[in-house]
Amino acid sequence: MRFIGDYIAKTDAKGRVFLPAPFRKEIETAAEQRLILRADLFQPCLELYPESLWNQMLDMLSARLNRWNGKHQQLRRRFLADAEIVELDSNGRFLISKRKLQYAGITSEVRFLAVDDHIEVWDKQKCEQLLNADDTLGDDLERVMADLPPNII
Repeated sequence: MRFIGDYIAKTDAKGRVFLPAPFRKEIETAAEQRLILRADLFQPCLELYPESLWNQMLDMLSARLNRWNGKHQQLRRRFLADAEIVELDSNGRFLISKRKLQYAGITSEVRFLAVDDHIEVWDKQKCEQLLNADDTLGDDLERVMADLPPNII
């Protein structure tokens, strides 16, 4: 499943927000029933994963962690403690908990960014600040892609 797009929505007083229709359609086409919402590890935003992708990620993590290692158990615990199951209501809305709204600094307007296989959920202003922080995208991509073999495009 691949998501494409950038959409803006508003939360209501209870913290509910409409998942943009193109994302809902992609999720329905893939017959996903539930989504997983968690705080991003590196940015002040939230990540929304289809449950099947989340399960694949957990399988990869579990394969690298030793159940009998205390540090590994703490890492697993901390990673999983933040995850929440999200289901869309009949109108295509889902609830963002107050704790998650506070983490991401979301007050009213939400910006949904497709990031390939998952969706980032941002406070609209914070997202715009991040995306407009510099204009080095072309240069950065050139550096990354210059290392690829010539037959890969």
